[in-house]
Amino acid sequence: MIARMMLSGANVLVLDQPTNHLDLESITALNNGLRDYKSNVLFTSHDYEFVQTIANRIIEIIPDGLIDKKTTYEEYVESSLLNKSI
Repeated sequence: MIARMMLSGANVLVLDQPTNHLDLESITALNNGLRDYKSNVLFTSHDYEFVQTIANRIIEIIPDGLIDKKTTYEEYVESSLLNKSI
């Protein structure tokens, strides 16, 4: 189903926990497909490797509003930890 949506020409995919209930081979195929996908993907995930592989922009919802950074997840976590220690 996700492959069909990716091939449909949609300019945005919205995915909620896309790696849940997938085996390792399916997760790898999904990662590879989304890495090559040229449109936008908005997703939530607890899968660190998936987020690190796919995300190039992080939007965090906080009580005061949003934090929106064009960065990898790893860079975002590092900068968040640095800001909290200052």
